Amino acid sequence: MTTRPPCEVSWFSALCDDDYEFLGVPDPMLKSSWEHCRDIVLQAEAGGFDNILLPSGYELGIDTTAFAAAIAPQLKRMRLLMAVRIGEMWPPQLARQIATIDRLLGGRLTVNIISSDMPGEKMASAPRYGRTVEAMSILKTMLNGQPLDHDGEHWKLKLDPPRVTTVSGKAPLLYFGGLSEDAREAAAKGCDVFLMWPDRKEVVADIIADMTARAAKYGRTLKFGYRAHVIVRDTEAEARAAADRLLSKLDDAQGAAIRAKSLDSTSVGVQAQAALRESAADDGYAEPNLWTGVGRARSGCGAAIVGDPDQVLAKLNDYRDMGIEAFILSGYPHAAEADLFARHVLPKLEHGPLVIA
Repeated sequence: MTTRPPCEVSWFSALCDDDYEFLGVPDPMLKSSWEHCRDIVLQAEAGGFDNILLPSGYELGIDTTAFAAAIAPQLKRMRLLMAVRIGEMWPPQLARQIATIDRLLGGRLTVNIISSDMPGEKMASAPRYGRTVEAMSILKTMLNGQPLDHDGEHWKLKLDPPRVTTVSGKAPLLYFGGLSEDAREAAAKGCDVFLMWPDRKEVVADIIADMTARAAKYGRTLKFGYRAHVIVRDTEAEARAAADRLLSKLDDAQGAAIRAKSLDSTSVGVQAQAALRESAADDGYAEPNLWTGVGRARSGCGAAIVGDPDQVLAKLNDYRDMGIEAFILSGYPHAAEADLFARHVLPKLEHGPLVIA
């Protein structure tokens, strides 16, 4: 029997992307709101998930840091993975926000770094990712309780550490994703967990190998995470029927408009998701149990693991054998699919919060 280390299993709350019963068909009951997104988070904690991603976007949905601060006292054990858009943030202020929310959460905050532009501005890739590397360094220094003497291209700061610290007194884990050359180098230099979107297994293996080598150049090691949708049912036939039903009312023009509205619609990662979808078989499957149909109506993560409980478990374990130690999963509608995964698959996985010594 293969012995695998425990993996972190996270869910997703739709703060900046409306929830759906039928993709592309707005439903007032499933719109991004405090009440709906709160209920997804509470469902995930009740279901036994280890963490939950709170995404961030300045044109869509609700504010992530405010939401994280509001939901934190309502949670008893689950972590939060709070996304932050570096283009919108001044790092010392962000350090205070992170420390404060970590306190509200009892020391269970993790952070998803997004290398974003300043709202209304467009920065070239290299300086934008350079700014992100500086931000990660500043955050780690300050949240590790060290005085800051930073002389960078984007910030020149000499500051005492924040008076309010995280519960542990250390910086939280920084999750980060991106496939461009600049993004990969930024991740190798500064993040703790490198996130990937779905792709064929050989592509995933190549990315892990590349990022492992890049991090080693800087004397670092990375953990690896995989962000995917999931559709699990009692039988494979039922799961595939649920996938087909999800797209059964989608108008292709509406799907294209949803994808184009995303701020990252031209990124290398999104282009890779489009290429995966375009190269899939006629039924939308790029490889066994990996269905690309979700990407017809959303930007970003565009594929789902589809199958019966044993097939979904086997797929996740295949990724674990390749080196994936964290999963960020989602499904439509998010609360209902979280319950299905929690009942059918999660108890069969050895899982727990991701730890880096």
